[in-house]
Amino acid sequence: MAQPDSKKIFFENLSGAGKAIAVLTSGGDAQGMNAAVRAVVRMGLYVGAKVYFIHEGYQGMVDGGDNIKEASWESVSSMLQVGGTVIGSARCKEFRTHEGRLKAAHNLVQRGITNLCVIGGDGSLTGANLFREEWSELLGELVKKGMLSLSLSKYSALHIVGMVGSIDNDFCGTDMTIGTDSALHRIIEVVDAIMTTAQSHQRTFVLEVMGRHCGYLALVSALACGADWVLIPEMPPEDGWEDKMCQKLSATRSRGTRLNIIIVAEGALDRHGKPITSSYVKDLVVKCLGFDTRVTILGHVQRGGTPSAFDRILASRMGVEAVLALLETTANTPACVVSLYGNQSVRLPLMECVQMTQEVQKAMDEKRFEEAVKLRGRSFENNLKTYKLLAHRKPESELNFNVAVLNVGAPAAGMNAAVRSAVRVGISEGHKMFAVSDGFEGFYKGQIKEIKWADVGGWTGQGGSLLGTKRTLPAKHLEKIAEQMRKHNINALLVIGGFEAFLSLLELLTARGKYDEFCVPMVMVPATVSNNVPGSDLSIGADTALNAITTTCDRIKQSASGTKRRVFIIETMGGYCGYLASVGGLAAGADAVYIYEEPFDIKDLQANVEHLTEKMKTTIQRGLVLRNENSNDNYTTDFIYQLYSEEGRGVFDCRKNVLGHMQQGGAPSPFDRNFGTKISAKAMQWISKKLVETFRNGRVFANTEDSCCLLGMRRRALVFQPVVQLKDETDFVHRIPKEQWWLKLRPLMKILAKYKTSYDVSDSGQLEHVVRLRPTELEASVAM
Repeated sequence: MAQPDSKKIFFENLSGAGKAIAVLTSGGDAQGMNAAVRAVVRMGLYVGAKVYFIHEGYQGMVDGGDNIKEASWESVSSMLQVGGTVIGSARCKEFRTHEGRLKAAHNLVQRGITNLCVIGGDGSLTGANLFREEWSELLGELVKKGMLSLSLSKYSALHIVGMVGSIDNDFCGTDMTIGTDSALHRIIEVVDAIMTTAQSHQRTFVLEVMGRHCGYLALVSALACGADWVLIPEMPPEDGWEDKMCQKLSATRSRGTRLNIIIVAEGALDRHGKPITSSYVKDLVVKCLGFDTRVTILGHVQRGGTPSAFDRILASRMGVEAVLALLETTANTPACVVSLYGNQSVRLPLMECVQMTQEVQKAMDEKRFEEAVKLRGRSFENNLKTYKLLAHRKPESELNFNVAVLNVGAPAAGMNAAVRSAVRVGISEGHKMFAVSDGFEGFYKGQIKEIKWADVGGWTGQGGSLLGTKRTLPAKHLEKIAEQMRKHNINALLVIGGFEAFLSLLELLTARGKYDEFCVPMVMVPATVSNNVPGSDLSIGADTALNAITTTCDRIKQSASGTKRRVFIIETMGGYCGYLASVGGLAAGADAVYIYEEPFDIKDLQANVEHLTEKMKTTIQRGLVLRNENSNDNYTTDFIYQLYSEEGRGVFDCRKNVLGHMQQGGAPSPFDRNFGTKISAKAMQWISKKLVETFRNGRVFANTEDSCCLLGMRRRALVFQPVVQLKDETDFVHRIPKEQWWLKLRPLMKILAKYKTSYDVSDSGQLEHVVRLRPTELEASVAM
């Protein structure tokens, strides 16, 4: 494993001794808030600070008393998987008054609290900033009134850090707010269920989702389920939209589709500011088309349920980052909000984000809709463009080139969404699309056929690989594959798959010297549950697998509820890559995770057992240990199970579970559907560009390194990288990248499990600005 860089900063220099941090949740609740509260409490205690809960949001701060309680390590146990917020949230009119804030200041300063971590929406965070600005004045007033002794007036500065908890994802400056991904899970679960009944009866369903001022949930769920029509407040439909929508629904039915889905944001408006309700849309469809139509209003279902793996990880990272920000803050540091950008946590000035969020609403009020979409951010804009590209069939244009798409390697949820996106974007760009069944095995056998727009309808929500996928590499069948490419005049290749897909592209690149047929643009989109493809921080399918692991771990832990103390040893997939085990462990609240990338020996195992035994004696009832399947040849899952069983005798008993292929199955998560859709659309646009560039003298000829690429997520950007350049970054023996970003999350997991460790904060501490966060043309958000 790579040794830590001497330039890296570790947070041991940052001490919380003598500091008091309070955490509160305010405004509407959101799944994942509890994970954020847990992370703030445990990180705060870890650095030596006192940590307090403020129950019932700002109301609890104003009322004081038992609403402000000191938190302990144990007080946040078993809350990671709980939805909503266990410390309560309430709207508070009194805090909006000067008198209310005076009471709140008095209650805080009596306990020495001068550091506030606020989890809420833009209203809650704006209130916190006003409180911070008035703080010294409020303290002066309390001293004058004799309510505060001069000795306590030393707490002259209040430090604020915000985390955005909102299912609407309506806050500018962050790709995803805490709770949004879980809300999308609830919506997609309902849509998937509705689709089966709608198909049975040939019905049209109008679904109303939350989003009074922001259409993110409606837009992304429409992308994730392939809805026929979507109505959002940021982009009201043009006049005459009613006829266009009915024509679209009618055309879809005439092609043999048995159902239609229309998604309406609760705040949807027309161009004149008149609300478009779900009942109005239903009546319109019935009147114009006579279709059997039903309305489903999802309501508060979207706020409920357990948080998704993404929200747990996001909230845990944000909570730790918030504590670090509070430790580093000075009297002159502006209040900041901890945000997600790409797969990185960043700090942004709170009021810059609030002002940008308010500008969006102002643009919408003034009917500057194009500007409102841009102000929402590149992620929102990309989602809207991609939806328009895929949902509305373009007129048949002159067919320019033949493009083949295939899946290679093990199946991964989201592959079908990627294929659908590629096929429809390809047809929109004027190409003839060919589907290859069973990967390169099907390629050399000639299992190639043209695939049309309607052929991929309904593919987005399907798990596995509908095209069929095999691990066969092309090297032994180059002659036959070249012959098939000649026969079908294939001008470009889009390969969707895992490590085998990467190896396949390297083999085809090498074969270019012998076969001109491979001198065509080739691009790979990473899709594997193991997330072990070099050149990309994330792969299609990994999020679905993480959710499967997290949900199963929740159920396994719950199975021991009310029984004697028990430790579960769980084996995950991933080959030699410890991504699923490590990140799954963070999301499920594991006590220890064993992976290949971080070698361990019998002393480490013994130390872990002793640590867990100590915790079991005093605090927790259930323990969770994850092991990656290839983490060690000798310390197998059975060995670890037997070791823990023996050493924990008298304190806890053990059970073991091998999760196996259930991690590869199931319907894709909203994240994987959208990541697959967007990354594949971008890959097809790159292919179109390369085909034009390399078309000379009546044929396509591409033999440069940059015509055989992998499209991957790198930190904050989607980047095309020549596969040959990725060879040096790859450990081919163990089929993993030499450097993996998620290893930085392992210390975070250990800290939250009460281990002493070093946490690299070299990426933290930089206060950025919202305007600087506008990505370049090549960049795109990893969040949906």
